[in-house]
Amino acid sequence: MRVQINNEFRDYSEALFFGLNMRQLIFSALACGAAVGSYFLLKERFSLETLSWLCILIASPFAALGFVKYNGMNAEQIVWAWIKCDILMPYELKFRSENAFEKLGKPEEEKGKKRKKNKKEADDVNI
Repeated sequence: MRVQINNEFRDYSEALFFGLNMRQLIFSALACGAAVGSYFLLKERFSLETLSWLCILIASPFAALGFVKYNGMNAEQIVWAWIKCDILMPYELKFRSENAFEKLGKPEEEKGKKRKKNKKEADDVNI
């Protein structure tokens, strides 16, 4: 007998039906309902091929809400994070380049200027 234990306990979810958890099951049912409903509402207006593509397009957001997970966030959390970052509180990152060679050369130039000043002061004292 073999007992399976998830490596990551936080990612554990109990499977209810066909290996789907409750969230996936609900959104799958909503996606199927949206596809069937759109088929019956639009079958007189479009051809069968066009209608099948429309059903897929109408059902896909519901399916995405149930199955998409990114960085531990569900689809609606991802959308809310995107709205907050790009629409509600946008900010612009400004890039300021730095010349590493210029930074390395500055202390030598400053030392050279100091030496020249010291040399002038020494020359003034000798006169």
